[in-house]
Amino acid sequence: MTDEKQPTSTTSTTSLVEARPAEPTDDLVTTQHRLKAGRRTLDYTATTGRVVLREEVYDDGVFQGHQAKAEISITSYVVDGEPDRPVTFAFNGGPGSSSVWLHLGLLGPRRVVMGDAGALLPPPYGLADNAESLLAVSDLVLIDPVSTGYSRAVKGTKPEPFHGYQGDIDSIAELIRLWTSRHGRWLSPKLLLGESYGTLRAAALAERLQTRYGMYVNGVALISSVLDLSSIDFENQRNDRAHALYLPTYAAIASYHGKLGRTSLKKAVAAAEAYVDDYRAVLARGSRLTPKERAAAVSRVAALTGLSEDYVDRADLRIEHWRFFGELLRDRRQTAGRLDGRFSGPAASAIAESMDADPSMDAIAGPYSAAYNHYVRSELRYENDLPYEQISSRVHPWSFKDFEGRPIDVSPQLERAMRTNPHLKVHVAYGYYDGATPHHAAEDVIAHLNLPDELRANIEHAYYEAGHMMYVHEPTRVQQSKDLADFVRRCTP
Repeated sequence: MTDEKQPTSTTSTTSLVEARPAEPTDDLVTTQHRLKAGRRTLDYTATTGRVVLREEVYDDGVFQGHQAKAEISITSYVVDGEPDRPVTFAFNGGPGSSSVWLHLGLLGPRRVVMGDAGALLPPPYGLADNAESLLAVSDLVLIDPVSTGYSRAVKGTKPEPFHGYQGDIDSIAELIRLWTSRHGRWLSPKLLLGESYGTLRAAALAERLQTRYGMYVNGVALISSVLDLSSIDFENQRNDRAHALYLPTYAAIASYHGKLGRTSLKKAVAAAEAYVDDYRAVLARGSRLTPKERAAAVSRVAALTGLSEDYVDRADLRIEHWRFFGELLRDRRQTAGRLDGRFSGPAASAIAESMDADPSMDAIAGPYSAAYNHYVRSELRYENDLPYEQISSRVHPWSFKDFEGRPIDVSPQLERAMRTNPHLKVHVAYGYYDGATPHHAAEDVIAHLNLPDELRANIEHAYYEAGHMMYVHEPTRVQQSKDLADFVRRCTP
């Protein structure tokens, strides 16, 4: 099936009526499946395809009806015969990412088989049953925002209204409301699960669903969290916060690659975390540091990151993350991964200022693309000639006009959601080797939430020896699946 709608026209002997595009309709396909999950056998219905979103149209205050505005691709999994189960709405990040990573890496009933850092499998890769699927405890709805996956603005319209913070939140909230209403799930426990930018989306959605629709959710799971973009912002040259908060991640990656001698991950991270506050104070002093203080700081940062003192000194004690990944393994003519620092690959240039590509992204893009494009057609029976956009560049520039003149920070929205709904529970998952959303930056944001102690007790933390897509690491995938299942159970009344 393609997204091309053939125009129709009516001809009379007196006039030719202008052809108009056919009104888009949902093109969902339903299939039946079975999964062995532990001691249970789950019979479930999978539904995949595109749902048409519509908006109310008014002309001079007069209601003109509902007008189609977007076609959103989703895949839902619903266990048969259990109508009151929890349902988890999940999405990845970007902005510009489809949900394929969570779908086939962690949550869904089928998962990609690709190997791991240092032991990658060759093409064409494979698929296997996911016995640890979250479907064992919750129905699932995987969502692709507009311009990702098969999601598109309707024919004849521009997608830009969806390519920004508020448009994105509004469209996903509307989709969740629509799915919940059509499936009679208003009295089911509901959870939001986001990864990366999807954590910012999830926090904002929890508040938006409450204020717009009166829909209170039971849980929000934040995987590779970033709620305040200023915590990882290197573009603002005066923002020393990111340099300090990245330090423990640099230490973890340096330890993994043997740049800190025999220092273990645990000791490397602990030492870097213990220095973060002092590091921030050092950076804040700027040129007021004495030569002795500066030399001591250079030596300490070099020892924690595995970089040379000369490099740290020339960088003015401020290690930008893309440069770190290019510098750490330069002596081996390799670069370290950003999404997952355990990965490494050959550098295009041994003298480049920073790496030319992320070897961890290179490692996972192919397996997930092959797996999904096979799975959606051969097993879910959905056909669409559009390319499935894993990560779309078309969403850029992404609009943050709602935050003009202030940091991009949804902490207030999460605080508001938790104050409004004191039963709301939050799960935060961190990967030590995640160079995109470093764990200590996420911890810092959570630590500064303006919440009373009784609500702060609703937040739980989970740490893994993995990267951004932490489920790529098999022991982490198994443990994280268990942790998320336990979280769903704790969220269920």
